[in-house]
Amino acid sequence: MPPRPILAGIPCDRRVVGPHPFHMVGEKYITAIRDGSGLLPLLIPVLDPAISPADILASVDGLLFTGSPSNVSPSRYGGPAPREGVLQDEARDETTLPLLAAAIEAGVPTLCVCRGFQELNVALGGTLYQHIQEIPGRFDHREDKHAAIEVQYAPVHAMHVQDGGLLADMIPERSFQVNSLHSQGIDRLAASLHADAIAPDGQIEAVSMPRAKGFVFGVQWHPEWQWAANPVSRAIFAAFGEAARQYAKGRA
Repeated sequence: MPPRPILAGIPCDRRVVGPHPFHMVGEKYITAIRDGSGLLPLLIPVLDPAISPADILASVDGLLFTGSPSNVSPSRYGGPAPREGVLQDEARDETTLPLLAAAIEAGVPTLCVCRGFQELNVALGGTLYQHIQEIPGRFDHREDKHAAIEVQYAPVHAMHVQDGGLLADMIPERSFQVNSLHSQGIDRLAASLHADAIAPDGQIEAVSMPRAKGFVFGVQWHPEWQWAANPVSRAIFAAFGEAARQYAKGRA
């Protein structure tokens, strides 16, 4: 029998296209997991009722929580109601937040990007700014949605690595440039998380969990975008892939 492939589960977004609901994941995330982490991507639908975390964790060796046009519902962290027109995805919240907590408890390697980064903070008890650009002293971290896609994802500000986290172990750089395509971000950091990297305006944009049983890492920027051309992105996806392989070996 050939060896079982090492699986990375990726929870989907739930979107209505025409009259029908679809469960979707951006191709750039799927490709980065396959080629950057060397894992087999497995898309996880966000059904109602949600698939139980135990059933999902029985089948995967790692989890990627992706970015999305939608925001984590502020009801999940005691924030004010979202403004009209701000996209929510309660179906995704219902799957991802319990799944994150269960995965971390079980030691399943977990990589979180953009919305996933925010989900991680909320799942562990932190809170979010809904509109960072309105916080005194903070940058406007949003992209120009009318610009070409290459411009939207171009590096726009520095990231300063802090000692004591996973990112400092992954890369030699202590400062590098990142893209920025978000209006939400961490307000109160969850107590169990460590700030691995901070933007020049003080916004926390990378975290890890020093006391976790397994690999737990999240970033606010988008390392999946043209990941192969960026040494920091390559290091992130390689580290996640290696953690998933080690976890699978331990399960076997």
